[in-house]
Amino acid sequence: MSDHPLLYRDRPVVVGAGLAGLMTALCLAPEPVVLLSRAPLGAETSTAWAQGGLAASLAADDTPAMHLADTVEAGAGLVEAEAARRIVTAAPEAVRRLAALGVRFDEADGAFLLGLEAAHGRRRIVHADGDATGREIVRALAAAVRATPSITVLEGVEARRLIVEDGAIAGIVCVGPKGETMTIPTARVVLATGGIGGLFCDSTNPRASQGQGLALAARAGAMLSNLEFVQFHPTALDTAARPMGLVSEAVRGEGAVLVDETGERFLRHLPGAELAPRDEVARGIWRHLAEGHRVYLDARQQPGAGFARRFPGIDRLCREAGFDPTSQPLPVRPAQHYHMGGIAVDGQGRSSVPGLWACGEVACTGLHGANRLASNSLAEAAVCAAWVAESVGSAPGTSSRFGRAAIAVPAADLRAGDPAPTRQILSRALGVIRVRAGLEAAIAELLPLAAGTRPASNPALVGLMLAVSALARQESRGAHWRADFPSSLPMAAPSFLSLGQALALARETVASLPFAESA
Repeated sequence: MSDHPLLYRDRPVVVGAGLAGLMTALCLAPEPVVLLSRAPLGAETSTAWAQGGLAASLAADDTPAMHLADTVEAGAGLVEAEAARRIVTAAPEAVRRLAALGVRFDEADGAFLLGLEAAHGRRRIVHADGDATGREIVRALAAAVRATPSITVLEGVEARRLIVEDGAIAGIVCVGPKGETMTIPTARVVLATGGIGGLFCDSTNPRASQGQGLALAARAGAMLSNLEFVQFHPTALDTAARPMGLVSEAVRGEGAVLVDETGERFLRHLPGAELAPRDEVARGIWRHLAEGHRVYLDARQQPGAGFARRFPGIDRLCREAGFDPTSQPLPVRPAQHYHMGGIAVDGQGRSSVPGLWACGEVACTGLHGANRLASNSLAEAAVCAAWVAESVGSAPGTSSRFGRAAIAVPAADLRAGDPAPTRQILSRALGVIRVRAGLEAAIAELLPLAAGTRPASNPALVGLMLAVSALARQESRGAHWRADFPSSLPMAAPSFLSLGQALALARETVASLPFAESA
């Protein structure tokens, strides 16, 4: 932060240092680019925590068409077929590109070692070090970024506000590690800020993932899409640790089964049983827990004695928590894991605001629909980063819209978010199963928190948009399950929402509640 921000004038700014951000910056080379990382490069990103791998049709008995069919089936009617087709077709080459950048994927006999995960009809998941794919990807890409002279990395720097003039991006306001502020004049910003796990009590994501990119985009006027679709991973390790440790779906892919305290495989009736789509497995576990049962993942027979060799990181996680996967079942429960919704983008990652792109979990490309197919997210980030970089590189690099008045952003607008109030509210109302009364109560609580510039405002604003979207979708579809609307509507349609629309709908909702007059 010692450099004057005008040194970076008109450079593209990439916000976020997970797979999406790192890959976008690398693909922009040799054009000079600024990469903002709120933590040391490679730390505190969901990518680094990813145990699963990248889904790509690399096997002789697999094709992109088969991969697409599985993706569409899992997405419960909301996958945008053409967008998904482009992404899954490009996924094999994206895996090879990552390998060329130094990612050491697991291999056997000179070929990628492919695993199986839920709702995939073929073995097509590429892993690294068994269950440490994300960590290996971040290691290799961070090293490549540091070795690329055209990329300026600003660590410990967090984006707090996008400057919009004449309806387009004109700059970005950041806060450094010592609280100092800087404004970078730029007409090109890429948000690669990850997900929303930090807004839930029980999540497998870093606590710092609080939907910052959604708040930035919404306040800049961007359209958001499918915010109601929040994926809960069925098998988080059920301990007191927060964030919760993840027991990858790949463990079930290798034969582990779900049982209760009696030893019964209570999901055996589901098509696919333990390897049914994630939303179905999560709901099955949720209901069984609500009936007073305990739920365990039993890996004693399969993978059995080979558990530590196949899943060294998960084995270490379990043993640190006091469990031996080879001799005892592992207590598990659902936890928030991924957000299918995000900033609405086109095929080049462009948002509805000129000069603003999004990539990775913060974006909604149409690939995931209502329910993400396992391991499609890392593949999506790697594929789309190249397309985003191509689009950014071909966009005008200078802007005359940025005026001196835009630099003066009130200090109150730059406070870090306090997610604690929102975390409690969303965990009650936007869990695995939702109901109207709970959503209305959440909106009533979140609306005053979202107003103004208090530290709780940005997290509450994101939570409010999620709750409004969930209330508006009066059906059950994929990861959005309404107990009061248990059926799916005949016609599936994506949802779109701006900040103004969300606030208006929230006010209408609160005004219609019985306690509104006396409140």
